[in-house]
Amino acid sequence: MFNAVFLNNASGFHAGIAQLDESQLPDGDVTVAVDYSTLNYKDGLAITNQGPVVRNWPMVAGIDGAGTVIASSHPHWHVGDQVVHNGWGVGETHWGCLAEKARLKGDWLVRLPASFTSRQAMAIGTAGYTAMLCVLALEDHGVTPGSGEVLVTGATGGVGSVAIALLGRLGYSVVAATGKASEEGYLKALGASSIIDRAALAAPGKPFQKERWAGVVDAVGSHTLANALAQTRYGGVVAACGLAQGMDLPTTVMPFILRGVSLIGIDSVMAPLAKRQRAWDRLARDLDLALLESMVQEVSLEESLLKAHALMAGQVRGRVVVKVSH
Repeated sequence: MFNAVFLNNASGFHAGIAQLDESQLPDGDVTVAVDYSTLNYKDGLAITNQGPVVRNWPMVAGIDGAGTVIASSHPHWHVGDQVVHNGWGVGETHWGCLAEKARLKGDWLVRLPASFTSRQAMAIGTAGYTAMLCVLALEDHGVTPGSGEVLVTGATGGVGSVAIALLGRLGYSVVAATGKASEEGYLKALGASSIIDRAALAAPGKPFQKERWAGVVDAVGSHTLANALAQTRYGGVVAACGLAQGMDLPTTVMPFILRGVSLIGIDSVMAPLAKRQRAWDRLARDLDLALLESMVQEVSLEESLLKAHALMAGQVRGRVVVKVSH
């Protein structure tokens, strides 16, 4: 038997800790003893039932996990291997990693970088891995530290916090957009050069505005993304990876055809292995582990249920690590 965050809607929605038998685990060719998981925005939506995340019921929550292989029929994975899992519909269509055991597909797994513990890998999680994908997109499209200011929206969230830490260490001038003025010290300690109020971006704005940003990492969407695009400099690049404000995009073609702005969509869920491995390799090289630790709150599996509600209420900054194993 093992403990898991179990979501059920058989007679009304319920989220709780359940004891499950290994025989109940779904199909997969690798079984992992999960050491740590994490709470991402998508996990918060699922556990609080605030969004249509779960598509197969009942469901074990948790899109991320790190731990040790305890059984494998996959040719690349062997008992004792340390692995990381992110995305692939786990916690949505396939039982997830907010559980002491998870059965997964070996093709979904990445080897835990030697420089990280499983706890550190989950402090990064999908949020941090997504942030790295955004930074790589800016680099790949020619945005350098000398190009000008880079805007990071949703700055105190998981993606924003890691993006600021990465960009700051790489030498970029980072402007953090947040609605939490009290977090200025936290954001500047991560590497932000300055702070702006998210309200300046959150309301409807003109389709074409004064040029400012060489690059943008946006986890918010809606009017925030539209305004960021309208303020991006000629040839600038915007990496979009989230929809905290909304999934709409009330913009025009003007930034794209008059300033040559590039809008790059960042998907972490179904990203191919080569892209995942590149991101994790760069995280191992470029992420300051002391800064990472400053973002972390650690909770137990049982405490993760309440913490998910706090996350959705905007009461969590940085990253939540869930200690799964006892």
